[in-house]
Amino acid sequence: MDDLSHEFKKEASIDCGWGRLVFGQTFDGPGRLAEVMRTEGPERRDVAIYVRDPHVVLAMAPHEMFLDPSHTYRLDLARYRPSARQPHGFTIRPLAGPGDVDDINRIYAARHMVAVRPDFFEGPLASRGITLLVAEEGAGGRIIGTVMAIDHGRAFGDPARGSSFWCLAVDPQAIHPGIGEALVRAAVEQLAGAGATHTDLTVMHDNDQAIALYDKLGFERVDFFTMKRKNPINERLFTGPAPEARLNPYAEIIVTEARRRGIDVRVTDAEGGFFRLSFGGRSVHCRESLSELTSGVAVSICDDKAVTRRLVEAAGICVPEQIEAGDGAAVRAFLAHHGSVVVKPARGEQGRGIAVGLDTAEAVDAAIVTAGRFCERVLVERCAAGEDLRLIIIDFHLVAAALRRPPRVTGDAKTTLRDLIAVQSRRRAAATGGESSIPLDDETVRCLAASGFTLEDVPVEGCDIVVRRTANLHTGGTIHDVTDEVHPDLVAAGIRAARAIDIPVVGIDLLVRSPRAPDYVFIEANERPGLANHQPQPTAERFIDLLFPNSVPAAVRQASMI
Repeated sequence: MDDLSHEFKKEASIDCGWGRLVFGQTFDGPGRLAEVMRTEGPERRDVAIYVRDPHVVLAMAPHEMFLDPSHTYRLDLARYRPSARQPHGFTIRPLAGPGDVDDINRIYAARHMVAVRPDFFEGPLASRGITLLVAEEGAGGRIIGTVMAIDHGRAFGDPARGSSFWCLAVDPQAIHPGIGEALVRAAVEQLAGAGATHTDLTVMHDNDQAIALYDKLGFERVDFFTMKRKNPINERLFTGPAPEARLNPYAEIIVTEARRRGIDVRVTDAEGGFFRLSFGGRSVHCRESLSELTSGVAVSICDDKAVTRRLVEAAGICVPEQIEAGDGAAVRAFLAHHGSVVVKPARGEQGRGIAVGLDTAEAVDAAIVTAGRFCERVLVERCAAGEDLRLIIIDFHLVAAALRRPPRVTGDAKTTLRDLIAVQSRRRAAATGGESSIPLDDETVRCLAASGFTLEDVPVEGCDIVVRRTANLHTGGTIHDVTDEVHPDLVAAGIRAARAIDIPVVGIDLLVRSPRAPDYVFIEANERPGLANHQPQPTAERFIDLLFPNSVPAAVRQASMI
């Protein structure tokens, strides 16, 4: 027969337009198969079928390959019986030419499949062992389905006289029943006529509708394995099911990136943002961006703002003057000397208990009482002018920089400040998954009073009013990315502070005159910065790089070494 006249090819593959079909049984060893699969082209989906010892191939490229969760089915063509029923409302025919290409790719796109390159159809397909069939509606109507049949004899001189078919796809808008079955039967009969003894297909393990069709036509399950590359096209096949537990945005962004790379995720406490990541024998427990790689000592340093300040000051970082509240006379002398101060609990996060811009003894005393509710030790600090800059430092490299601005509202001459704040608070909550809101507390009342307002006042239209002095996201602040313009001296200060604390992931807060100027004052360090606040900067990507460096593709790792 003609297909047997082809010499058997070693390391055989065939270009199918959407990627290569790689015949694993033609390779002498798993190493070469892994090498060939690594040469997959961009935006292509290569498939290795009939893989011997898939566990060995995986061991050679565990971060780049995965075992496709598909079953393989085989039909003995000697037992196949054609259907007496003819298609109704459509016909099956071979690919007619370039005019069909757009329709085929339209169907592929609708089914989330990889488009075929237009140049693939240049030259005869039959000589490559490929037959592409289409279902055409009516006479000369639109294409509503397609399937690709591969004659293994022509493709690589298969001594087993096998065949397979791929990319069975039906237009989701097609109204005629039986299109898929008609295409399968046409492919089977085409391959049988070419002398094949059997034909194989792969189907997702949970595609019950397709499996039922193949069972009806006489296909039987066989134990052959298929492998693919870990790429964005195949992502849903190797990331596994998403965790059922609902995580906050700061945990979710990390979990999503981990799953994209094939890293196993187990949520240990959804409410607290705790999860465990496992990959290649390594397991790391995290709470959002705080992981086991951050030492307890580093956490303790960041937790105590006075300790943080002393350590970074010793490393040459510019810090504001500060004293501990307790001695009333000392606090009043400190206020008199600086004119305006900040009061904050020595321990705490998310801006709780912080009051900024206090310029009277009465306001300072009240703020000390409020801060004392969060921590028995209260700090009084010189109030430095400037904007709040957050630097995200991961593995002692800047990943993101953002200005954090206090919440503000704009008057409309009709609505009270209380209601304007409530509306803005709801907007911030919706934009941040419930993480940000503006408290109606003493600090908000004090901030409004400093501008001459009360909560019940109705500001004139267009009047822009800052409602809190702190820029923390959790108290309604907004974030504005400045990563591409931040001054190198500010970056250097952030990295120096991270090294002084010896912390691999940290948010360093500085007060700056401008992100483009070198002047700054260190404010504090956050051991669990919210990475989701800095999209589209690659904060989650760099975090996972730190935890699991071997999950980074080899080409990227090698390029970073150059």
